[in-house]
Amino acid sequence: MNALLEKIVADCGEYVSQGRVATYIPQLAVADPDKRGIYIVSDSGEEFSAGDCFDRFTMQSVVKPLILMQALMDSGIEKVQALVGVEATGKPFDAFNYSDQALTGAHINPMINTGAIALCTLIAGETYEIKFARLLELARLMAGNPNLEVDESVYLSEKETGSKNRALAYMLKAYGMIYDPVEEILDCYFRTCSILVDCRDLAKIANVFAHHGMNPATGERIFPKEYARYVTATLATCGMYDGSGKFALDVGFPAKSGVGGGIMGVIPKRMGIGVFAPALDKHGNSVAGVHMLMKLNQEMDLSIY
Repeated sequence: MNALLEKIVADCGEYVSQGRVATYIPQLAVADPDKRGIYIVSDSGEEFSAGDCFDRFTMQSVVKPLILMQALMDSGIEKVQALVGVEATGKPFDAFNYSDQALTGAHINPMINTGAIALCTLIAGETYEIKFARLLELARLMAGNPNLEVDESVYLSEKETGSKNRALAYMLKAYGMIYDPVEEILDCYFRTCSILVDCRDLAKIANVFAHHGMNPATGERIFPKEYARYVTATLATCGMYDGSGKFALDVGFPAKSGVGGGIMGVIPKRMGIGVFAPALDKHGNSVAGVHMLMKLNQEMDLSIY
């Protein structure tokens, strides 16, 4: 398996030049576009890897499934569905123009910025510092890595330049979808997006989702099966931004990408996958990362469709 992964990483080097690293967050612009790695954790606990799989990067939007999961655990499905929908928007992850009419939860989903910002308000905690601490603890628990931490430079860079996310949050507030102070909500959101991980962390998080909330390594149930299905179904339709439909055709399993270059792939009952390659396409998805997953699917028949 490691030999196969090494070949896939090498073969996908040709796609690096087709993407560009994210620059709208200044600290992300310093990423090396030639980096790429992959990590797999199987249902039996075997681990396989290749390339730059231990290079750390910030989760960015890959953290959105965890925000959704924490909101589900703290507030339940009914409250989550009252705030955000589950339909793909067909628009970029940071779009404003969801509808010609008044904005409602049906127009957004948990895998775009607007939906994730709104869901931060459903996480339990008297302060947004406490809400963030609970999100970080969930990430550590799922990854089996108590040392996960925030990249302070990326967090501060996002906070300083996050004008568009502020505009999205104030739009939510203008339509009565959130009520708490915008800067407090966004501080939680920016910190969560700035959690540092590597491909192994993502693969382990994905493997918990793949096993419906059970950690295969320990046998511990972290969250209910019902919530795991809710999240993975949302990933299947919305996880790859407005490239989700093509990803479903070309690759065929639930996944979530982030502009840090990471992608988390969930193969139900089989494995979790983490990939990293920071050069992005126009949707904000890793170009080489998508091709690595495509080639892996071709070799191992991983599509759920």
